[in-house]
Amino acid sequence: MREIVLDTETTGLNYKDDDRIVEIGCIELVNHVATGRTYQTYINPERDVPSEAFQVHGLSREFLSLHPVFAGIFEDFLGFLGDSPLIIHNAEFDMGFLNAELKRLNRPPLNMDRATDTVRLARRKFPGAQASLDALCRRFQIDLSERDLHGALKDARLLAEVYLELVGGRQPGLELSKASRRDSVETGQRTARSPRPHAPSAEEEAAHGQFIKALDSPIWNT
Repeated sequence: MREIVLDTETTGLNYKDDDRIVEIGCIELVNHVATGRTYQTYINPERDVPSEAFQVHGLSREFLSLHPVFAGIFEDFLGFLGDSPLIIHNAEFDMGFLNAELKRLNRPPLNMDRATDTVRLARRKFPGAQASLDALCRRFQIDLSERDLHGALKDARLLAEVYLELVGGRQPGLELSKASRRDSVETGQRTARSPRPHAPSAEEEAAHGQFIKALDSPIWNT
């Protein structure tokens, strides 16, 4: 089963107000295991980057202007996604931005049904608890030391770990490991050993005889 963990960085919070995507990061999972295949690209948003957004991800207009626009990357991006399910934290946000970009190119949107929202997973599993990516990383003791700034690929890596914790994706590997160890014990070669000497010595037999004689009315004599 192939899944893609996906994250984006943007110029703001509302694609309807002309906010745009500035970075996409994806991690490939197969059977809940990261394969090492990733997709990451910076995108020229063709507009300014507000200071509030810059403080979040550190991507300036000058830096982004050196990278392709969405029209220049979308085919490679969609090719990496294929028809795999998507794992996204707050899926409506990222899917809204991606589909707004595709709409500008007169391309069909990504179907919302293919996205699993890890915010919803977390709220079902931990009702009333915080469901931000940072909060979930702290809950599962996932290292956040390198997350001074947000980054799409960096956050996708963290989200992949969170997702596996939420769905119990690490357990199959543990169970497989236990089964393998059990099979290796049960099917391993056994070395035959010679029987150990257990017969009593003459001194032990004599001492036992004296002990029996000293018994008062043993039950085997009744």
